[in-house]
Amino acid sequence: MSDLILHHYPTSPFSEKIRLVLGYKKLAWKSVIIPSIMPKPDVQALTGGYRKTPFLQIGSDIYCDSALICDVLEHLQPEPALYPAAHKGLARVLAQWADSTLFWAAMAYNLQPKGAAAMFSGVPPEVAQAFGADRAAMTAGMTRLRALDASAAYKSYLRRLANMLEGQDYLLGDAPCVADFSAYHPLWFTRHRVTVLADILEATSSVLAWMDRMAAIGSGQMSKISATESIAICAGTAGASALDDTTYQDEHGIPLGSRVTVTSESFGAEATEGELVAATRMHYTLRRQDERAGTVQVYFPRIGYVLKAVIAS
Repeated sequence: MSDLILHHYPTSPFSEKIRLVLGYKKLAWKSVIIPSIMPKPDVQALTGGYRKTPFLQIGSDIYCDSALICDVLEHLQPEPALYPAAHKGLARVLAQWADSTLFWAAMAYNLQPKGAAAMFSGVPPEVAQAFGADRAAMTAGMTRLRALDASAAYKSYLRRLANMLEGQDYLLGDAPCVADFSAYHPLWFTRHRVTVLADILEATSSVLAWMDRMAAIGSGQMSKISATESIAICAGTAGASALDDTTYQDEHGIPLGSRVTVTSESFGAEATEGELVAATRMHYTLRRQDERAGTVQVYFPRIGYVLKAVIAS
């Protein structure tokens, strides 16, 4: 298998989710640090348009969205399992809630004026302004919670997590699953990036103890490479997906070989365009060409993404 290359940046919450999954599965991986805001020319040489963080590269295969990355890592390293046999469906549903509803409540709380001021303390005002403008563009059209509403929701969600931890170390039993990693990362952001607001966690001591257990997992065996090196690896590698791409499931009347776009349903809705080479029950695969990266296969989960045919003008 080619090296696992994670494109991320240190303060990205979804990246922390995947870093911990890599640690849980004791996988060696290479780190490429990417910008937190646009422009991202090296990122888009690989993804073709997708700009969210993180994404996983294996040779010339690019896996977008942390939910799909978890599936890829589970396939490559089945043990310890992210999807426990007794709770596979529940683990996925809880993870999806945590990555969406819990995440957005936490971030609306975290990025209220007091939290944002702490995050950008000591940096030039134009840096904070650029970050705000970038995130405003990514969330255009989304309904976002106001800070006071987010605070109330966040407190309720923390209590619900505490309820789940009664009598057990992790959300669904005695070992972490995908739901734990998904619920952890927005709380991690509160605890480590906006410490001025982290007292919200103190009312749920069992959640804090669980967070300590999650943090102790660590992030595995990491080594650093540059974006230029990762693009060269892509250009020099023939595609060999870690996922099963052979079963075609057509929900759109779009045949394989068609020119298509895939776009996030909401946050970060930049489109990736390419040739549709696979559409399975769980994911889409697009093949595209880039002058630096060569032939690239870009993978998206079905859930949360929109597939459309490109209409020739």
